[in-house]
Amino acid sequence: MNDELIQALKYLRMPNLLARWNEYLATARKGRFSAARLLKQVVEDEYSFRQNNARERRIKQAKIPEVLVMETYPFDRQPKLDKKKVLKIYDAFDFMSKSQNIVWLGPTGCGKTGLATSFLIRALQEGYRGRYVLFSELVDELYASVADHSEESMIKRYVSYDCLLIDEVGYVEVEPVQVGLFFTLMHKRHRKKPTFITSNLGFSDWRTFLKNDHLTAALIDRLTENSHVINMKKCVSLRPKLTQDP
Repeated sequence: MNDELIQALKYLRMPNLLARWNEYLATARKGRFSAARLLKQVVEDEYSFRQNNARERRIKQAKIPEVLVMETYPFDRQPKLDKKKVLKIYDAFDFMSKSQNIVWLGPTGCGKTGLATSFLIRALQEGYRGRYVLFSELVDELYASVADHSEESMIKRYVSYDCLLIDEVGYVEVEPVQVGLFFTLMHKRHRKKPTFITSNLGFSDWRTFLKNDHLTAALIDRLTENSHVINMKKCVSLRPKLTQDP
């Protein structure tokens, strides 16, 4: 391969073809493929390469702290979890097209984040754009945006994600302005984009950190109107217990 061709492939952003050029030439020389079949293979390989790169890029941009998939979730250690319900929702994969929220409620350490992350990963693998964010970080970002009057663009950015996972809702108390901005975000995503939420508190306890009964009721109404709620309240912690010295 001469320098001109190398530069052309780089310009066309075809690194896979550039890397496998000699492999394809060897295949052609052996006569295993017809010209048409060889070209078809080259195009299919390049398409697959770009698809994989795009998938990896979406996962990286989603800022997921730990990439967890459904196949690794230890259902055998959570007999109180409705495995059939979880897998039915996951396998049907119509929560994206129907813009359905999914809410996981249960104690700390029972695997809510792992399950929610696996649903987000599934959406990313199917070509959707998504984002993971801790509730505490989200409300801090929204609050900080008020100072420079960028709250509208901040909310617009979070609304734009095809799928948004808000983890650990309820672990921090929030100020009235944060509650209002969070409600605005959820309102704008309502019935338009699916939102995944994990919380260690039942809905009846959300007023304890939101501190606004009216907005709490309105928020829960929107979250549950078009959603799946996965009750993990009776599930046990999956985190290893530290042994205590005698």
